[in-house]
Amino acid sequence: MMCQIVILYYSRHGATQSVARQIARGVESIPQCEALLRTVDELEGESSAQDPVICLEELKHCDGLALGSPTWFGNMAAPLKHFWDKTTPLWLSGDLIDKPACVFTSSSSLHGGQETTLHTMMQPLLHHGMMILGIPYSEPKLHSTQSGGTPYGASTISSLGGKLSDDEIVLAQQLGKRLANAALKMKER
Repeated sequence: MMCQIVILYYSRHGATQSVARQIARGVESIPQCEALLRTVDELEGESSAQDPVICLEELKHCDGLALGSPTWFGNMAAPLKHFWDKTTPLWLSGDLIDKPACVFTSSSSLHGGQETTLHTMMQPLLHHGMMILGIPYSEPKLHSTQSGGTPYGASTISSLGGKLSDDEIVLAQQLGKRLANAALKMKER
């Protein structure tokens, strides 16, 4: 019984993509779990994405979802919002109800709007009936991080040269593990 977790993100300069890759590592560290790294189309111009663009069928059939975006004025990036605006068929059929989900982000500074961006990404997931997971304070790195990571989801500060801190790596991987374990439990029901 394989459990398929979609790691869906938009990343313009690579910081959000770096977090996505660490969440995928966490997912795949759990036996019987597979991470599918996916992105969304650009609204203008050519995409420099290294991962395939998501299709609604992949989202429909996933067992869990990690959703990530850079912080744009305290909100998710427009290409990601545009994608969610096209998911009405999944909403009407209830295909995402009771599936576990989490969110992650990157910003250019510590006070760049990470938590508000994480909240904006939760809104469409809640409307779809998904179950939102965060990072519990039982995770020690959440108490000591000097860069990214919140109880609402994994994060990074992209102004640190695009390289994730050790704390950010641990928190992203722990979030991926938590998501995979929750998806496995739901699938066994």
